[in-house]
Amino acid sequence: MNKNSSNIMALAPNTSNKRETVCIFGTGDFGRALGQKMIQSGYPIVFGSRSPQTSNLIPKEAEVLSHTEAAQKAAIIIIAIQRQHYDFLTPLAEILRGKVLVDVSNNLKINQYPESNAEYLAQLVPGAKVVKAFNTVSAWALQSGTLDASRQVFVCGDDMEAKQMVMDIVRALGLTPLDQGSLLAAQEIENYPLQLFPMWKFPIFLSLGLTAFFFFYCLIRDVIYSYVYENKDYSFFIAISIPNRICPVVALILLALVYLPGVLAAIIQLYRGTKYSRFPDWLDKWMLCRKQLGLVALAFAFLHVFYTLIIPIRYYVRWRTEDGIISKALNNKTDPFNNTNGWLSDSYLALGILGFFFFVLLGITSLPSVSNSVNWREFRFVQSKLGYLTLILCTAHTLVYGGNRFLSPSSYRWYLPNAYMLSLIIPFIVLILKFVLIFPCLDRQLTQIRQGWERNPQYSE
Repeated sequence: MNKNSSNIMALAPNTSNKRETVCIFGTGDFGRALGQKMIQSGYPIVFGSRSPQTSNLIPKEAEVLSHTEAAQKAAIIIIAIQRQHYDFLTPLAEILRGKVLVDVSNNLKINQYPESNAEYLAQLVPGAKVVKAFNTVSAWALQSGTLDASRQVFVCGDDMEAKQMVMDIVRALGLTPLDQGSLLAAQEIENYPLQLFPMWKFPIFLSLGLTAFFFFYCLIRDVIYSYVYENKDYSFFIAISIPNRICPVVALILLALVYLPGVLAAIIQLYRGTKYSRFPDWLDKWMLCRKQLGLVALAFAFLHVFYTLIIPIRYYVRWRTEDGIISKALNNKTDPFNNTNGWLSDSYLALGILGFFFFVLLGITSLPSVSNSVNWREFRFVQSKLGYLTLILCTAHTLVYGGNRFLSPSSYRWYLPNAYMLSLIIPFIVLILKFVLIFPCLDRQLTQIRQGWERNPQYSE
């Protein structure tokens, strides 16, 4: 009776300013780091350990007791041990009845066990209220205080009161709790830290594929063709010239691919006449990684800028410039200034500078610290309106750079056009489709659909 009454009292709302005692089972790196962080936040901490001797590694403000004694002192117990050592909890089942057990463990492999560690813990201690939390935060981040990259804490559990108590602790530590629902979500939460850049795989693999394709494409056009037909060795182009052709091409294609799924989604909604029908899975996944696609595109744009800045110091460029000057001096020739070429040169540079400026602006606003400080309409304006302006400027930059070379036979070696010509295909498709969608007859209907109107209500799922 005393045990049950103590459990009920511990779970009652704390009306005093003093925070309630929290027990941590496990004195490893994570348990100690979490305990130290909680002590700094004002929580009394008691550690439960197999060998309850005081250690220099344990925070001085914490108390170290046996598992049984420590469990009796707190209503919230954080299980900071691995799953294979959970068996010692079975004899403590009666003491742990009604208490909140917070499972913080992770596995070594994705879906390593049939059930999640938290569900397994709930089976071992059926009378406890199990909550999954803190498994996405590292001990190093807790110790060093560098929590910018891992501030979000996923929380799930079947008991709403217990889950709320854990989320209160998360907030007290300066972290952001994200309620993921019932304990069934625990396995997905446990798999999350094991995934290596899950949202970055498609953008990175796509960019690597495009880079490899255009590398061999440019190698054939600029190196192999010149060696076969002109008997000139331009193999050194591999170091600077070819990468400086690849980077803007890949950047422009990836930028267009950021906005293509939105256009396709609008077409699907117009065709179906409703917004309540799910998009195809491939389109859903594509739309979820648009931010990553844009950031990878920005990285290629930066590389293009760096490669362009070093062009004047290249030996090949200096040799061509000096050789041209000497040849004209010996032949007593000069080229008159071509005003058209002057306009084309300055225009494509100006368009490139403006496009890169807005590109960087898009990248900055996608950062969580910036996007969280603007409202939804401001964020949408930057990412949509300025995003399309960036795409237009970058496409125009490429068009003006090509100039009259689009119609020049010398631009087609082995009937292969320049790489920048190929990079214009997807941006043109996106811009043409977007231009069609902003016609009033289509834009008005699309706006109505996104506001909830349905052409055929039976179609929605």
